[in-house]
Amino acid sequence: MKIAHIVCAYPPYYSGMGNVVFQTAEELVKLGHEVEVLTPGIYQSKEIKSAEIEPAEKHAEPLQQQIEKVNYLAPTFQYGNAAYLPQIKNELDDFDLVHLHYPFFGTANLVRQWKISNPYKPLVITYHMDTRGSGWKGLYFKYYAKYWMPKILGAADLLIASSLDFVEASDARFIYEQNKKKWLALPFGVDIERFQPRQRSETLLKRYNLNPDIPTVLFVGGMDRAHYFKGISILLKALYLLKQDDLDVQAVLVGEGELRNSYELEAQNFGLSDRVVFTGQVSDENLADYYNLGDLLVLPSVNQGEAFGMVLLEAFASGLPVLASDLPGVRSVAKDGGLTFTPGDPQALAEAIAAYFGKDNDQLAWQTKARQAAEEKYAWGPIVKQLENVYQQLV
Repeated sequence: MKIAHIVCAYPPYYSGMGNVVFQTAEELVKLGHEVEVLTPGIYQSKEIKSAEIEPAEKHAEPLQQQIEKVNYLAPTFQYGNAAYLPQIKNELDDFDLVHLHYPFFGTANLVRQWKISNPYKPLVITYHMDTRGSGWKGLYFKYYAKYWMPKILGAADLLIASSLDFVEASDARFIYEQNKKKWLALPFGVDIERFQPRQRSETLLKRYNLNPDIPTVLFVGGMDRAHYFKGISILLKALYLLKQDDLDVQAVLVGEGELRNSYELEAQNFGLSDRVVFTGQVSDENLADYYNLGDLLVLPSVNQGEAFGMVLLEAFASGLPVLASDLPGVRSVAKDGGLTFTPGDPQALAEAIAAYFGKDNDQLAWQTKARQAAEEKYAWGPIVKQLENVYQQLV
């Protein structure tokens, strides 16, 4: 089967949506399908092959990529992760099935128009997340969700959500209620071979001057404006409260973006410079080693811009329990290997961190539960096999 996946962002840009498409495409190729990813970019179409960079840490493993085609289309207009790709309608005719990952402002409606002209070609849409913003951007998102989103989602032959918990509370809930049979709940997955429990890298401990005897909280996520909802400020305030209570906790924040400097300044203002490490961007080849630095992953997102939390799965596979905001979709994942706290509440987060590292908590049991969840529920292979079965029913 020849399958097109359309997404607004793709590696090496770090985003949950892009990583989902990357892993899905790789698994579909392993099953014998021809997969092409269409995404904005300035590069010509090219074959993406296994990384040739040697891992920097002795425990790191390079990504085992199957060969896949990535078509980087030059946008006529681009703003953040939104891009207008008028040529995409001419790119899709040769595919047996098209899979759009929503939201994709500027291009999603072009895919709808293509579907109208090609009614017998199956269109699958994964609804990844609601869009949130302030000011004029927030007003535009509300208008788009009310007027254009029903048209775009209505064009699909099948709609996929990562969980019913999320879609039932999302901006798409009215569309879901109108035709539940058109929706499929299918979780995202994780590479359980790449991410797994390992000894901490001595190289990284020395690089960041980390004390292996002090509890380590980990955050992994984008620090650009598109990921403002990640709630890093909430985590920093919680760490400040823990410091005020004389609880020794160190934190490693993995990620990059134009907001990073402001977060670093905030940490300095809280007097956390000796407790918080900002690593900057980490290569895919070495990311697994960074998960092994942590004792607990925190996902402090503040709104439904976070709908699932791929980092939760990467933590689970690494044997790392999680604390995540009690948000629809996120909470349904977090409960499989961790706990939740009230979104936007640094006091609640501080108390949850303190309780996790308390003497009465069985951390080993939580670590075992997290890894089991990754193996039994979130391994990519079985998830994509289920997706393949759905594709075959549509073609």
